[in-house]
Amino acid sequence: MKLKSIAVAVLLLLGVTACEKNANPELIGPLSDEPVFRELPVQTKSSALKSTSDYPVEIYMAEYYTTGEGGKIGKTVFFSNTGNKKWDEDFVPFDNRAFDGNQDITYYIDDTRHASDVAIEASSAAIERAMTTWDNITCSDFGLTQIPSDGRPTGWVAASLGYPGGNFAVWADVTHCGWLDGAFFDILEPGGSGFILGVTFTLVWVDGNGEPTDIDNNKKQDVALREIYFNDNFPWAVGDHYDIETVALHEAGHGLSQGHFGKAFITPVNGKIHFSPRAVMNNSYSGIQTEILKTDNAGHCSIWANWSQN
Repeated sequence: MKLKSIAVAVLLLLGVTACEKNANPELIGPLSDEPVFRELPVQTKSSALKSTSDYPVEIYMAEYYTTGEGGKIGKTVFFSNTGNKKWDEDFVPFDNRAFDGNQDITYYIDDTRHASDVAIEASSAAIERAMTTWDNITCSDFGLTQIPSDGRPTGWVAASLGYPGGNFAVWADVTHCGWLDGAFFDILEPGGSGFILGVTFTLVWVDGNGEPTDIDNNKKQDVALREIYFNDNFPWAVGDHYDIETVALHEAGHGLSQGHFGKAFITPVNGKIHFSPRAVMNNSYSGIQTEILKTDNAGHCSIWANWSQN
């Protein structure tokens, strides 16, 4: 009798699963967002940071955001072999290694690399709105602080890859490094210049042996800084397609330790990507989104609600 009940339950479960998969037969998926490993074409030695810090760092991974067209979805790219272990990573409260000397979470907007189609004042204001949106979530109090822009060039990753205007000096935990040409994004995936809108790089602290550190013993690698870059190969806009605030809000979520969220499906007829559920942290652009949705809020609170006790 018990076995028969189990069999019926299994059949019912399979029936429900089948119904879910066929709920919209026009969609195919979910699409795979499995992380990939790539070698950087240039790996700058950590000693390059000696002028600003006594502690070495390593470019650990990048999370990129796509246009949501052509069947391409955002992914996580690991540049370190330790990434194969899929460790989490996060900022450390009261970390005396911090570049900015500030125990709050700080950010900087580079106004020397602006989008070709948008005035720097408009793009910087859109990024500021995105940062304020995350800061206004009531469950967290991480003292998000903007370091005023003063024309300093930024870009540890850009400098390590030989891009003009990059800089190994660091002034903030999260830096919006501005817009670069499409070729920069081909490093992440072949042809990426044609479908990657933005990317967030995570750099972690490493010890003398080159191993990522975990000084607070929370089973997470210690983040040194994060850098955000936008692809100038697209027609950017404010309040229209492609909306700077929407993409900046997504990338800032990565800057504040959130990963991608939601399952992606494709419409074969036009190659458009759809998500379930729709969220700011979906891995591809699906229209203007400037408000934090429930899943984004929950992800943020799970990371920051206990700062600085976590």
